[in-house]
Amino acid sequence: MPTIGINHLGLTVRDLDQTTSFFSDCLGWELLARDDSYPRSTVSDGTCRLTLWQADKTQPITDFNRKTNIGLHHLALEVPSRDALDELAAKVRNWPGVQMEFNPEPMGAGPRMHAMFSEPGGIRLEIIWPAG
Repeated sequence: MPTIGINHLGLTVRDLDQTTSFFSDCLGWELLARDDSYPRSTVSDGTCRLTLWQADKTQPITDFNRKTNIGLHHLALEVPSRDALDELAAKVRNWPGVQMEFNPEPMGAGPRMHAMFSEPGGIRLEIIWPAG
């Protein structure tokens, strides 16, 4: 196999400070790097690494539409338990600027559960408990 996995996922965001804060302060991810000359930041949960890029504010910014844009539909993050899903969903729901799409609910017939939301910078995220 010529590749061995994702090194990082790069995401363009509306407000670099808001999104970096959401991942580090709300989700508890580690801030690995910040380069204000580019501008970008890199965050990680120890398994997944994201590079967050500031959208060019001198140009019109278009919000993502999962039904009409090519590329990222959403980023799904796994949690280890149903309790962890409920706790994180409650924290996310109360975070300033978060748009909840839906609270934890079964995926299909269950027992898997998930919640969907957009973080303050506009990236659509899903939290999943795989129930197994």
